[in-house]
Amino acid sequence: MRLRYPVRPKESVSILTRDCVRLDADVYRPDAAGDFPVLLMRQPYGREIASTVVYAHPSWYASHGFIVVIQDVRGRGTSEGEFQLFTHEIKDGFDTVEWAARLPHSNGRVGMYGFSYQGMTQLFAAQAAPKALKAIAPAMVGYHPGEDWAYEQGALLLQAGVGWAIQLAAETARLKGDREAFQALYQASRQLPVHDATPACPDVLKRYAPESFFHDWCQYPPTHSYWQTVTPQLAAIDLPMFHIGGWFDPYLRGDVRLYQEMSARSQFPQPLWIGPWGHLPWSQHVGGRNFGSAANSPIDRFQVQWFAHWLRDEPAPFIKQPSVNFFEMGRNRWRAFERWPKGDRQRWQFASSGLAAMHLGDGKLLQAEAAEVADNGRPVTSVDSTIDTWVHDPWRPVPSLGGHAALPAGSFDRAAIDGRSDVLTYTSDPLMQDLSVAGNIEVSLSCQCDRPSFDLSITVSEVRSDGTVYNLTQGYRRVECLPHTWQTHLLQLQPTCFTGLKGQALRVSISAANFPAYTVNPGLAIAEQNSSLIDAQIITLSLRCSSSESYISLPVLHSASSG
Repeated sequence: MRLRYPVRPKESVSILTRDCVRLDADVYRPDAAGDFPVLLMRQPYGREIASTVVYAHPSWYASHGFIVVIQDVRGRGTSEGEFQLFTHEIKDGFDTVEWAARLPHSNGRVGMYGFSYQGMTQLFAAQAAPKALKAIAPAMVGYHPGEDWAYEQGALLLQAGVGWAIQLAAETARLKGDREAFQALYQASRQLPVHDATPACPDVLKRYAPESFFHDWCQYPPTHSYWQTVTPQLAAIDLPMFHIGGWFDPYLRGDVRLYQEMSARSQFPQPLWIGPWGHLPWSQHVGGRNFGSAANSPIDRFQVQWFAHWLRDEPAPFIKQPSVNFFEMGRNRWRAFERWPKGDRQRWQFASSGLAAMHLGDGKLLQAEAAEVADNGRPVTSVDSTIDTWVHDPWRPVPSLGGHAALPAGSFDRAAIDGRSDVLTYTSDPLMQDLSVAGNIEVSLSCQCDRPSFDLSITVSEVRSDGTVYNLTQGYRRVECLPHTWQTHLLQLQPTCFTGLKGQALRVSISAANFPAYTVNPGLAIAEQNSSLIDAQIITLSLRCSSSESYISLPVLHSASSG
């Protein structure tokens, strides 16, 4: 795609909001006659960065015939006002879109792009329904922040949440000129205080950022009404949306939720592209793996097509292809589907002699034959039921390594972690043929525990012939239970797309911790802000394998399947 226009030097401009707060922006313009549509990004990290950690520089977009506006949201960068998480983004977003549409040499049409917080500012602006906003491209958004951002199936994302809260608090301190606070927060960002007495409420945030949003996030479980106040309300909104996610991004649940909601009711195209990426960067190197050149981001080129179509009425070839596009790990290629794939549900059961925590070869992952599946869809087996018991010690919790919630994210060799005695492992025989999986994976476990609360961390990996074990997808859930009572718990894993290659094996690893990606469960069924390390209890858990209640359900695709 050749560059079409020279670009003028950037200019700094300002807008006064309806309540007379000045918001500052940088504007990049094509150096050419005529009117152009506007691409707007609203972000809290200093507008000079302009999300170049994942996107091309704004001048590149301007060279393709757009007026590009990168704005500091209220209370960030040089913009006036007080920054409060999401609080002002509806009204400020509306005012900014309408202002951008009236810029000199604007054609009156505005699109928005950006990821993470910049993706959320698009959704809040869309909620306000400014007439000039014609299309958006939200990437890696925790659409429902309570369930898609702060918590995962009841468990607080500690590492990502604390790290982000400290980053925003440090920027607040810098803007206020508070050197002591900035330095303390900066140092904490380089070595996160996840070992504080109350990990979810570290002292550095209590002392230097008492106004931080993260105090609310720890206080309110995802079912609390608080979360409605920070969730975009889009039921009455219909816009063309280009949805972008990553298999190892912590907010993929929000991307999928938004895509499925919009595609079910929208009159406009809703393309979805999910790469093998963490939150950043979007490249072929993800964690400890190289997914090949096909994994390098195509998003900049697609966004030029997307916005040229909706803002300049130009053709966009990529819109005409199937709307769902997944990067298929294993074969390391893009795969297209007409809709979100469901596949044929294939269940695999767990079996062992009771030593799945002690010997890597003891736990077996066995495919339930079609003839062994009962009318209710649950697998039955003639294998005697066995029990695997393991102990979670809060002094030495199972450590985080990659996946979607840890820092760094991605796929790593986790063979050493699987060798721990507090990790159950169930491994298949080497695959006799390639096994392709795409969509939602579910795990059902029949467990008992000696405490009123425990966590379940599930990892699906590929086991290679050389003994390396690379994680493909994970899931995490906080459970409240009746002690010493067998109960069945269902976990949703991070959506995924991979092919287990012939000769490789699949492995399911089960533990009661994944720290510091998530807080350590103290076993007490108490709120995060009341959870102190000194009170954490040793937890003994048991899994009833070879049971109709314990299995993993994979959405398996045939070679000709298109979802």
